[in-house]
Amino acid sequence: MIDIHCHILPGVDDGPADLNESINMAKKAAEEGITHLFATPHHLNEKYLNIKQDIIGYVLKLNEHLQQNNIPLYVHPGQELRIHREIFTSIEKEEILTLDESGKYLLLELPSGKVPAYTKEVIYELLLKGITPIIVHPERNKELLENNKLLFELVQEGALTQLTSGSIIGNFGKNIQSFSKKIIEHNLTHFIATDAHNLDSRGFTLQQAYETITKTYGIECTFYFKENAEQLIKGQSLSILEPLAFKKKIFGIF
Repeated sequence: MIDIHCHILPGVDDGPADLNESINMAKKAAEEGITHLFATPHHLNEKYLNIKQDIIGYVLKLNEHLQQNNIPLYVHPGQELRIHREIFTSIEKEEILTLDESGKYLLLELPSGKVPAYTKEVIYELLLKGITPIIVHPERNKELLENNKLLFELVQEGALTQLTSGSIIGNFGKNIQSFSKKIIEHNLTHFIATDAHNLDSRGFTLQQAYETITKTYGIECTFYFKENAEQLIKGQSLSILEPLAFKKKIFGIF
């Protein structure tokens, strides 16, 4: 399995505090069947700064330690970038890291409580530069939860999305779990990833999520997500299903 979103680098954000914790996370990931994993530390989220060249260096060192410890896991460089108005200035300064330095895909994080008014503009401009934004954990965004039509509009604009495995199995509550399922049913997500931060509250639940998806929607749905991750890592074209609009609000309280 391939995990495109994980906080495994030691001491750079709210992931593992030190190398020993990172090694233990890597061991657990390998035990769960993950063979390739993207290290995607937070950048510009009002707390952490992790620019492109630093991340590449951190990943190189971590892979060396994994080899020394005979852990069958390969870590790829990535970044979880908080959307901001000066994003294109950051790109020009070469601070922004696309997944695997491919220049093709970028993990884009929205603030947890809202969708900035300039989000569609950023998506449009990124696509013009040949960079496809992958909006991470949309199911945990308050505004998208309350206005699900907006998520459809972002995907229609050309963005891809990534659900968190823990959301699918209920680790973030029933509302988020229900929204995650609706997102899948409306072809509004393209990847499942762990967004793992540790081995306790935010661990590796990718296999469990895939089992839930298979049980609910069938093995073909699981293959869809797995194959997209494989195509991404190979630099090949993804399989994108036609997004479906929500016909009504998901939760009566909205």
